[in-house]
Amino acid sequence: MSLCHPYLDAAEAATALLAAPEVAAAWEGPSVLAEMTVHGLAGHLAHQVFSVDRAVRSTAGAGHRPVPVLEHYARAAWVDAPVDSEVNAGIRANGERVAAEGAAELVARLRSALAEQRVALASPRGEEPVELPWGDWTLNLDDFLLTRMVELAVHMDDLAVSVGVETPALPPAAFDPVAALLAGLAARRHGQPALLRALTRAERAPSAINAF
Repeated sequence: MSLCHPYLDAAEAATALLAAPEVAAAWEGPSVLAEMTVHGLAGHLAHQVFSVDRAVRSTAGAGHRPVPVLEHYARAAWVDAPVDSEVNAGIRANGERVAAEGAAELVARLRSALAEQRVALASPRGEEPVELPWGDWTLNLDDFLLTRMVELAVHMDDLAVSVGVETPALPPAAFDPVAALLAGLAARRHGQPALLRALTRAERAPSAINAF
């Protein structure tokens, strides 16, 4: 099944959260993420949607072989980088730039982007290779959308906790592939037994089972 519609559902949920009055009210305050303001986090969340615009417009063509999604995370510089690293400082700075015009303008831009994406993603095209806005490798479109859904799901929780609202629930078509990918990443990092014990054997569960 194509992930185009589940991605759009996740992006719609993120937009609704960003439009909540609690987000605008806490805009200049700190978020729950180290060294990140609420508006920087909001900008980073919105960036996940805006990055789809660029990817959809920049098809890689038949000559490029997409890497598997787990390989994508193995190559990503931010995964194991410390908070004060250059890559994470750049992510925070980009979030600030994206949100620089304020909450209302950010939500308006998101709604406009989503309207265009609903047209662009109306037909299944999940196996199509797309260029990433960063890095020197490609993913197929479905895998790229899955990486955006992970970011949206994780950072919606961060933002909701930061401003004191309930974390939005995603429909199963969006949440299930996100959970499966995070489980795969956690198993690769900690081993299959650790993941199994965390999910089924509290008495033997590891102290950490983080995917990133």
